[in-house]
Amino acid sequence: MGPTRANSPQPLRRDAQRNRDALLTAAADAFARKGLQAPLEHVAKEAGVAIGTLYRHFPTRLDLVQTVFEKKFEAWLAAAEEAVVAEDPWEGFCRYLEAMCELQADDQGMNDLASMRLPLSDCIQDRLTRIRELARQAMRRAQDQGTLRPDLTPEDLVFVVWSHSRITAATSNVAPRTWRRHLHLMLDAFRAERAHPLPTPALTEDELRRAMTELGSSTPCAE
Repeated sequence: MGPTRANSPQPLRRDAQRNRDALLTAAADAFARKGLQAPLEHVAKEAGVAIGTLYRHFPTRLDLVQTVFEKKFEAWLAAAEEAVVAEDPWEGFCRYLEAMCELQADDQGMNDLASMRLPLSDCIQDRLTRIRELARQAMRRAQDQGTLRPDLTPEDLVFVVWSHSRITAATSNVAPRTWRRHLHLMLDAFRAERAHPLPTPALTEDELRRAMTELGSSTPCAE
């Protein structure tokens, strides 16, 4: 049997839907400009509603974050899925990194989600875990092909995210496409034929976890 009327989600009243849409628009703008720590009072004010209305629609900051970034996470996951089936593994790896950076280029909140370890919902965490596993597969395919330097580790890929975050913050109002130049400089450094011995070992998985946790320690995702 299909779902009964009692089990079906009830549509919001027109004014409530208008408030919810305004909150999501204001939150997306605030998170993009200020990161995930953007004041929710400011979000409510920009949406033209009281803070209590915000919390009726989104009981926690995490609920709001998950809804605002849902489409970007879907796009990020799709880019990772395409990378692991690309006919040319090197091109698939490059396109994945470019798509990831594109999603973050104008969005500090997305940078926060990609570069920090935060107290996230199971839904967001599961997607991040899946995306990272697919990125590892794309990296291994390019290494097996012989085009990607063999000493690159999954932990090294986070350097792309961290550096990208600072570059976009510095240049977004001056030369917003600069991040592409930096990414392609890094991709050249990732090529197997460019490889030289590195002076320092890669971060371990535990060291990366600790570094990302420390970066995220001041971000109030659970309020």
